[in-house]
Amino acid sequence: MRFNLDSSSVSVTTHMYVPTALLLHLISSNRFNRNQIQNRNKNSSSFRPEKSSRECMNQNPYAADINRGNRSSVQASEFGNYSSSTTSFSSNGSTVSQQDAHSYVPDTYHSPDYTYTSNVSRTGFTDYGDDLEYKLRELETAMMGTDQDFTEPFDGLSSWGVTNHTITDIISRKDIRELLISCAKSVSENDTITANWLMSELRPMVSVSGEPAHRLGAYMLEGLVARLSSSGSSIYKALKCKEPTGDELFSYMRILYEVCPYFKFGYLSANGAIAEAMKNENKIHIIDFQIAQGGQWVTLIQALASRPGGPPSLRITGIDDSTNAYARGGGVNIVGQWLANLAKSCNIPFEFHGVTVPGSEIEIKHLAVRPGDSLVVNFAFMLHHMPDESVNPQNHRDRLLRMVKSLSPKVVTLVEQESNVNTAPFFHRFQETLNYYTAIFESIDVTLPRDHQQRINVEQHCLARDIVNIIACEGAERVERHELLGKWRSRFTMAGFTPYPLSSSVNSTIKSLLQNYSHKYRLEERDGALFLGWMNRDLVASCAWK
Repeated sequence: MRFNLDSSSVSVTTHMYVPTALLLHLISSNRFNRNQIQNRNKNSSSFRPEKSSRECMNQNPYAADINRGNRSSVQASEFGNYSSSTTSFSSNGSTVSQQDAHSYVPDTYHSPDYTYTSNVSRTGFTDYGDDLEYKLRELETAMMGTDQDFTEPFDGLSSWGVTNHTITDIISRKDIRELLISCAKSVSENDTITANWLMSELRPMVSVSGEPAHRLGAYMLEGLVARLSSSGSSIYKALKCKEPTGDELFSYMRILYEVCPYFKFGYLSANGAIAEAMKNENKIHIIDFQIAQGGQWVTLIQALASRPGGPPSLRITGIDDSTNAYARGGGVNIVGQWLANLAKSCNIPFEFHGVTVPGSEIEIKHLAVRPGDSLVVNFAFMLHHMPDESVNPQNHRDRLLRMVKSLSPKVVTLVEQESNVNTAPFFHRFQETLNYYTAIFESIDVTLPRDHQQRINVEQHCLARDIVNIIACEGAERVERHELLGKWRSRFTMAGFTPYPLSSSVNSTIKSLLQNYSHKYRLEERDGALFLGWMNRDLVASCAWK
């Protein structure tokens, strides 16, 4: 190929096809290193754009923080010394890099008045002219001409098995989903040039308001930026530091609890199994490995109060966690006092034992098990936080199950998100997260208006942090490690448990619950477990063991 950029001509032989849009983006972004090109042209007529791995890894991390509808930004210094840039959500909710706004060289097609003082000589890019736009347009014409080396369109995605369309076509269609997948694939292959290009295209498309794809895209992009800049743990910690007050966080958690049936489904299905197993017991001891706000036990206490022959005595051991302690604004004894008042109003003898030891450090001595107790163990939305053999050789996930089995409980309940992100490689984990949370965001969309400030707060403070953790963090810092029910079944079986059949009354109770929600929710009983789904996607699974 031969093309003229000014009165001087240069012959350029390329051995690697670069999409025109990407090449123009790289040139306009000053990604061609002048000295490298000069040195290369002294020895060879071929060249290609380069960017050091360190430069690529120093892209600015960012996190969105929308509070009461105001535009706010997070300084990169809050995430560590990765970049001097910042990123914020713009007034329309889209992500905008402050580095892009102030130091990024605009695309010449969007900045026709921009000039670049560069000329091309026979020996390389040594002198500088005035009209970059004209030269880039001529360069594009030459590259998109009839030269046989460039007759086939570049299709980076087709080689990944994602789509047959070109990346530029996806950009023109503003297909956020395919762009996110393309960007994640580039990140997984350490193709930082393509990843940064796609991120720059995604930023103006995503938003914390608007359609579910736009909203989820904002947080998925945030995770990709964090991962590319190797600042996943810093951004995750920064998101935790930027939490609202305890009262605000509690209100957001309460809204999520009310507008979506996921938690109610899990609690009701677990309580049904417990009530069935304890129907003839007079001394019940429940060990709740994540007591949260204690809301799960309201319906059970009320059911026990109406039991024929009088209520049993009830003791609850509640294991606390830092997030819920922050939300409630105090220790686990606040939950204990609230449950004690409820039990008193129902004439149920009640005791509460609070444990403030992290779940991975729990031992039998912390549980205060007494002889004669009819023991119940509840794992509701908790076990996925326990590190397994892929993270810690102690494998606390299986250790807890073996420890619980040694206590000979009457029933053990398990409620978990039906998602496979524990040991999956990054790219597959990204796709699974995208699919799972697409269903979650769509389900929220039918309940809360898109411009509802509370919806923005719920998604940001109750969901976004988990999404960033799954995408950006690795090792012990990745604490969101969901598994599919099949894997949980294997773990329980290896620990010595056998399935406990669910009561038929549980199914009908949950069906009645779902009548208050969208018809797109579905309930399915399969292989001894209950699944709550949104359309064709399973979201939560519930089962019982003994």
